[in-house]
Amino acid sequence: MIFPEARLAESDGLLAVGGDLSTGRLLLAYKNGIFPWYNEHGPILWYSPHERFVLFPPELRLTKSMKHVLNSKKFSITTDQCFDKVIAACSAIERSGQNGTWITSAMKTAYIQLHNKGYAHSVEVWQQNNLVGGLYGVQIGSVFCGESMFSLVSNASKTALIHLCNSGLYQLIDCQVHTDHLESMGARHISRQEYMEVLRGE
Repeated sequence: MIFPEARLAESDGLLAVGGDLSTGRLLLAYKNGIFPWYNEHGPILWYSPHERFVLFPPELRLTKSMKHVLNSKKFSITTDQCFDKVIAACSAIERSGQNGTWITSAMKTAYIQLHNKGYAHSVEVWQQNNLVGGLYGVQIGSVFCGESMFSLVSNASKTALIHLCNSGLYQLIDCQVHTDHLESMGARHISRQEYMEVLRGE
């Protein structure tokens, strides 16, 4: 079970096609800075971008309005309490510019298995006992590889990410895909080499 060297990835980060979503293959991928991203009707595509969009927890930036939200205690937060509900909500949410979801049924099954074996984790955000936001991802050492997040009310997913940053468990959070709101919170691009150095604890 091997992957090509990451330096061989195409300009968009595509590195390999095919294989499966077994726990062993997924862990091998993440440990080498690779992740799957594909649609329901195509083959499994494996990516290793030349640049990674990441958030270092000490660089987290909060607006005054976000600080007010956190201080209001309008949300309660749990971790790993309902991973299956979080990944289901992430797959169901409509996203601007996307036609359908990349979180296929096979992906959900694979990541739930990762969670059951202690490798994938979720953060849940609650409001009046209703699940209103959250995120999930894979932990490799001190790196949290974020997979997806969702928000049914304003600021819920941001609250989940802030909780992750403040947990003290992670040196780096891999956001994978650039968004303006993540950039506004302090996320930035780093080279694959720098990413791999953190991932390997160098």
